[in-house]
Amino acid sequence: MKKWTRRAFIGAGVLAGGAAVFGVAIRPGNRAGKVKDLVAEKDETLINIWLKIGADNVITAIVPHAEMGQGVHTALAMMLADELDADWQMIRIEEAPANKEYASGGVIRGFAGATGDFPALMQDTMNGLFNTIARVMSMELTGGSASVRFTGKFIMRVAGAAAKQMIKQAAAKEWKVPVEEVSTSMSRVSHQKTGQTETYAHFAAEAAQMDMPVQPVLKDPSEFTIMGTDIQRNDIPAKVKGTAQYGMDVKLPDMKYATIKSVPVFGNAILRVDKSKLQKRGAYQKVIHNDKAVAVVADGYWLAKKSLEDLQIEYKKNEKNELSTATIFANFSTDLDEGNGLKKDHYIGDAEKVFDEGGEVIEGEYRVPFLAHTAMEPMNCTVWLQEQKCEVWIGCQNPLGIQKAVAKIVNLDKEDVHVYNQYLGGGFGRKSETDVAEQAAKIALEVPFPVKLIWSREEDVQQDKFREASISRFKAVLDSDGGIRAWQNRYTFKHHPPEASLPPYTIANQDIAHLTPETHIPWGNWRSVDHSKHGFFVESFVDELAHAAGKDPVAFRMYLLKENPRMQKVLSMAAEKANWGSPLEEGKGRGVSIVESFGSIVAEVAEVSINQEGKVAVDKVICVADAGYVVHPDAFIAQMESGIIFGLTAALYGEINIENGAVKESNFHDYQMLRMNEAPKIDTYIINSREAMGGAGEPSTPGIAPAVCNAIFAATGTRIRELPIRKVVEVFY
Repeated sequence: MKKWTRRAFIGAGVLAGGAAVFGVAIRPGNRAGKVKDLVAEKDETLINIWLKIGADNVITAIVPHAEMGQGVHTALAMMLADELDADWQMIRIEEAPANKEYASGGVIRGFAGATGDFPALMQDTMNGLFNTIARVMSMELTGGSASVRFTGKFIMRVAGAAAKQMIKQAAAKEWKVPVEEVSTSMSRVSHQKTGQTETYAHFAAEAAQMDMPVQPVLKDPSEFTIMGTDIQRNDIPAKVKGTAQYGMDVKLPDMKYATIKSVPVFGNAILRVDKSKLQKRGAYQKVIHNDKAVAVVADGYWLAKKSLEDLQIEYKKNEKNELSTATIFANFSTDLDEGNGLKKDHYIGDAEKVFDEGGEVIEGEYRVPFLAHTAMEPMNCTVWLQEQKCEVWIGCQNPLGIQKAVAKIVNLDKEDVHVYNQYLGGGFGRKSETDVAEQAAKIALEVPFPVKLIWSREEDVQQDKFREASISRFKAVLDSDGGIRAWQNRYTFKHHPPEASLPPYTIANQDIAHLTPETHIPWGNWRSVDHSKHGFFVESFVDELAHAAGKDPVAFRMYLLKENPRMQKVLSMAAEKANWGSPLEEGKGRGVSIVESFGSIVAEVAEVSINQEGKVAVDKVICVADAGYVVHPDAFIAQMESGIIFGLTAALYGEINIENGAVKESNFHDYQMLRMNEAPKIDTYIINSREAMGGAGEPSTPGIAPAVCNAIFAATGTRIRELPIRKVVEVFY
């Protein structure tokens, strides 16, 4: 292997002796040859890129997504193995290398909405089209809760089913029997009439010579034997033993360490760096800076950090230095008042006419703050720049994006930049960015050895790509039947998914629009993206309307969902499991929400308690989710819990403030995380509706803030329209 070694990246030793690799054929032809030098060793047979069968009949699924605790490696391998009729005990899993052939064509196709079935010739073309788009975009992405619902559907299941069909054809040819009489089970092929049976490995070489079926027959869910079961995740044992390799764990011979401080006010620049008070620490010390950041390289991280603190850095100042959270929100409010640059999201009926006709107009304004990601593993990246190549070790959500960004900086072809992706200690959208890798590459240009750049926690908080602060204003008119006659919404900032601002309810007259104020605070994808805001906005205002109508909040929503029985079923089960309507002790309250996001419907009921001092605690959360079909129930439940905890942290505590143009918060003492003793009891229930598969990583996050705030209103009569909750009521545990 000219460019790669087994140690170089997770899954680099992709094939074992006598292996065959199966995948999905596309019109551009067989892609196996394009990655042969990358993934194949001698005596290995390579057909395509997603599946290999070793001479020992061990089957390896090659998964093109990052593992950041969501269990995606296991879930996608389960989808492939089930269609293959494989013996799960003989399944191994490897992460795909950072290579354009593993670009996220299935994800692009899913986001483009091309999720239906096509004739075989068209299917081949669709695969080729979306693979090409993903390669051009340098997109090998883990995000958008897309891995199972798109890659699983368009890649892994098809690859497993196609490989099974090819193996059966190879067996039929050797045994000289009709292929219809050949059966498969537990990684073996059998012919009942003659009693012949062999391993998949026996037929691998012959199968490798066959054309790949573009549209193999996929199983009905009733036929699944692996999907839908609670198989142990493949990443758990190493994490329990402490042997799992994260980006922070990478160590190379002669490696040095770097840390960095960027300009605190985004968009400004460094005026000068005074090194006069720099103390000598360790054998090696180097200061590197440009007009945006200062880095110190040393023998160890702590030595680099203390040396960086010695430096006196002076920054340029301009009008951005005068900005604060208060002035930013004031600017947002003014923009909404004036309506300049307003763009329509959704317009049906004539809401304005309804408002003009008179009747009670109910209004509400909601606000959410800037939020950081604060993954437990701070941003880090190791780069080794050599004469003809550059190697990068990182835990990231888009290895191809990292490859492209680094190649540009070090002036090499992308093919000469090798990205070895590691486990991620949390991602949440932050590690889809390339900034830390770009900084590490710039430092690597200045030193002759491998260098690991580690951000301090302060840098991690203050140089994030933030979930934007936002304001959302509503107006509504109720009708005499207990529904909503007109709905108007004006809010700041729109990203994705585009439908996030749309209420799921039957409302005849809707007028929804947004505008984009100017801000110097950099934006980044944050878990559930725009749903993280609109879940709170919409479900809080709907709750206000329910109380204004004198209706029970669940009954009010059920009526509004009369044209959506699938959502009604989810909401009904949540109410049932939460004993909605049953009496509560004094000082307790229940609140409800329902949000559809990333193809999944999640209803949540939160139960809160208020102590004698008026402080609030979240005691229990009932979560009911319909994701179409859940591949790995235990991992899915863990993701529901994870999303709820992540969203609850933000709801109770999360707030990034701007002071003198820069982020004020710096670490967990002032950007607080939910602690274990604060976590509520969470009961999750799954509905397998057999609709299209939805996501798991993000859909439970949007609904927790409104459910808790609605519960606080039920208990206290205090309506919370601005997060975090601690700004309005204190939290106790």
